[in-house]
Amino acid sequence: MLENVSAVLFDLDGTLIDSGLDFQLLRKNVSCPAGVDILSYLADLPTPQQRAEVEQTIHEFEMAGAALSTWMPGAEALLEALAREGITTGIVTRNTRAAFDVCSRRLAIPPIDVITREDAPAKPDPTGLLNLAAKFSVLPENAIYVGDYVYDLQAARAAGMRSCLYDPGGDASFADLADIRIRHFDQLATLLNAAINTR
Repeated sequence: MLENVSAVLFDLDGTLIDSGLDFQLLRKNVSCPAGVDILSYLADLPTPQQRAEVEQTIHEFEMAGAALSTWMPGAEALLEALAREGITTGIVTRNTRAAFDVCSRRLAIPPIDVITREDAPAKPDPTGLLNLAAKFSVLPENAIYVGDYVYDLQAARAAGMRSCLYDPGGDASFADLADIRIRHFDQLATLLNAAINTR
């Protein structure tokens, strides 16, 4: 399943890091209807003032989470292992650059290429994944995208990349969309190590 992987791309919040945020509370605070993507809801608001107010609420929410962020179990060790093996890594996130920068400083995230929602349409649009692969001169089929949400899996599929669902609880309802499913990053490290050693 992981043969010919030359790049591993990651989602940020809920995958590499835990911000501890209550997204249902955020949706309630901005009156986003159930089942509607919050960034789509923001873009579709009828007036500039409404968009500005909701965007500010989302920004404050994300920045508060970034300030409290912690590594997911095994995530930091996996990034370090991939660097040692010379495997290219990157991040494609629906977060803002400002929120990522706070996480990066707080957690001492090693230098890594990042695509935020200011750089490309938000997932499940695959543009960010494809742009990063192109920057790395990596074919999409030689990359794997790791994330915790259905949008991550949909974006990977649309980009022609393999997908890895990080599902620590083992209860994601959309797990059948993933090519690989893990509950801890040690599992992904083992799979990648096996692939590297059989080259």
